[in-house]
Amino acid sequence: MRLLLVEDDALLGAQLQLSLAQAGYACDWLQAGVEAAIQGSLEPYDLAILDLGLPDRPGMDILAEWRRKGLALPVIVLTARSSWQEKVEAFHVGADDYVTKPFHLQELIARLAAVHKRTVGVVSGELVVDDLRLDEQTQTVWQAQRAHVLTGTEFRLLRYLMLHPGRIFSKTELTEHVYAYDADKDSNVIEVYVNRLRHKIGADRIQTRRGQGYVLVVQAA
Repeated sequence: MRLLLVEDDALLGAQLQLSLAQAGYACDWLQAGVEAAIQGSLEPYDLAILDLGLPDRPGMDILAEWRRKGLALPVIVLTARSSWQEKVEAFHVGADDYVTKPFHLQELIARLAAVHKRTVGVVSGELVVDDLRLDEQTQTVWQAQRAHVLTGTEFRLLRYLMLHPGRIFSKTELTEHVYAYDADKDSNVIEVYVNRLRHKIGADRIQTRRGQGYVLVVQAA
């Protein structure tokens, strides 16, 4: 899952980017609102965390622009502004959640996971597909009673496939959602990680559709 973090505070932004990466998210961090408005419209992010008090352009304006363009990107507002009027305005403009500073990191991570799950139609607190259950805290996938510990990239890839079971993704699409903007992106590497996951959860669980890409198969009831 690939995130856009828009936060002008250098210390907080760096801490959040590191913590989100440790939690298994590919996170692009921008400090300028003008740049964020453009990049958020062009890059295939799964969720944005947006500060309102940016020095060059108000975060509320950026959010409003994204919604005017029809961008359905889920947005969590992260700000020191705590008045109920500003919260109401943010939700009216199109925010999906509102977190005030100071905040607890684990709460923010839980909220972004919940928001993203709702946007893809997952209503359970856990991420479960057939006999696969993904523990997002330990980055472990359980298959029946067997646990498979995942590397960071394996975790991001499997989580994205489990959020969209039955959907076919090209290698390029998976690359865009698994790696951050400034990462060394090579869509051919996806094949390596798919094969690693197949070795752990079974070769038949992630199938190759020739000329299309990969799909996490949903088993027949």
